[in-house]
Amino acid sequence: MKKILLIVFFGLIITSNCMAYEEANYKVVKKNNIYEIRKYSDRLVIETSISNESSSFRKLFNYISGNNDKNEEIKMTTPVTQVEKKGNMTMQFYLPSKFNKENIPSPSNPDVKILNIKGGYYAVIRYSGRASDKNFIKHKSILENELKKDDMSILSPPVKATYDRPFTLPMNRRNEAMFEINIKNKGEI
Repeated sequence: MKKILLIVFFGLIITSNCMAYEEANYKVVKKNNIYEIRKYSDRLVIETSISNESSSFRKLFNYISGNNDKNEEIKMTTPVTQVEKKGNMTMQFYLPSKFNKENIPSPSNPDVKILNIKGGYYAVIRYSGRASDKNFIKHKSILENELKKDDMSILSPPVKATYDRPFTLPMNRRNEAMFEINIKNKGEI
């Protein structure tokens, strides 16, 4: 029995780390022991307001599963992000790089919007464990304090980014907290 449990355990670890999703394109321009600064390119996302997390995820997942004007299935990408906009929380799925404003299918659900997020610089702290609000708030606060110490101007509300499937073991999960920042007058980055 122990042998079977070990095989299942290691099988979960291996398969949870083998899923290769396209990731939002960025370049790391600076890194220290706490966070890194990334330069992101423009990117397309689908977005919906969060009424409850599973319903928001379901709306976005339905879109990539073919609930769009072309009935086209779209590959999942990472990360899934959450950010506050105008007092409301939103959830976003990044779209594969093969899509642009001309060839992206229109959502069938009016709650799902397609947006272009302008490229820019983001300070990012990476952490493992559960993607809980408590874990996010802890790391967001660490990042925010470090940015203040480093005299960096924060331009956005915090962004919660998750990269893994829900059944990925907590110690293998990749989560991030990030802020868009202004790097002008900070010398060479």
